Amino acid sequence: MSAQSTTTKTVTVPRLRARKGAEPIVCLTAYTTPMAKMLDPHADLLLVGDSLGMVLYGLPSTIGVTLDIMIAHGAAVVRGAHKALVVIDMPFGSYEESPEQAFRNAVRVLRETGAAAVKLEGGQVMAETISYLTRRGIPVMAHVGLLPQSVNVSGGYAALGTASTEGWDRIVEDAVAVDKAGAFLVVVEAVSEPLAVRITDSISIPTIGIGASAHCDGQVLVIDDMLGMSARTPKFVKRYAELGHAIDEAAARYAAEVRSRQFPSEEYTYKLKGDNRPAGGSERS
Repeated sequence: MSAQSTTTKTVTVPRLRARKGAEPIVCLTAYTTPMAKMLDPHADLLLVGDSLGMVLYGLPSTIGVTLDIMIAHGAAVVRGAHKALVVIDMPFGSYEESPEQAFRNAVRVLRETGAAAVKLEGGQVMAETISYLTRRGIPVMAHVGLLPQSVNVSGGYAALGTASTEGWDRIVEDAVAVDKAGAFLVVVEAVSEPLAVRITDSISIPTIGIGASAHCDGQVLVIDDMLGMSARTPKFVKRYAELGHAIDEAAARYAAEVRSRQFPSEEYTYKLKGDNRPAGGSERS
């Protein structure tokens, strides 16, 4: 169990819940302690997303992510976050069966990581579960719109509500349902701007957009996407750096210097004290 207490946080669930219509909430994904330390001063919320299955493990979707994986990375992020609130995704299969299953697994997540809340996907169909969890002391961040864990049903990652208004009512009703069930935030993923506006204006809790326009009450991006470390860049992602290119160049320089024996040079080599011979020098006089 993490030694860090959520009670020491400067960002809390009630404070984020109260940010509806106020200063936008800054959210980024994080999967490791070093990254959490770097992002913590700038973010209000760090989301340990099951996107780590694709970003870190090379999986084709989030379906293969397990509860043990989420707990291991969640605990790592909590160790690096001292200000930002940490929320951990409940992976596919860990909460859909029943509210009781969701409660058991959510308790394990919070107990073993020290995180403040869990996130789960689904609207009206998950309202009963969200209510069950929140009434038992587990804060829930909801997720509507495009649902990555349901990609096998939806058939892909296409944005919703862009061709017509057909289907808008269902998504708005999903958002209303999780609001009434007690969620404190809701991620709205990959929907048209006017639909995002309608969702945000229809509920009392803050919306966190990812591909859902600046009208939302906050924004989240996958950290590897915004740092330019992903091969594919979704339309809604702004790349704030090109670290992928920088890493490629650094690795290429390192490889060249190793092969030419330029590295390690004397500067990076331990020598016997009192031995002033050049590195690699002959013992012959």
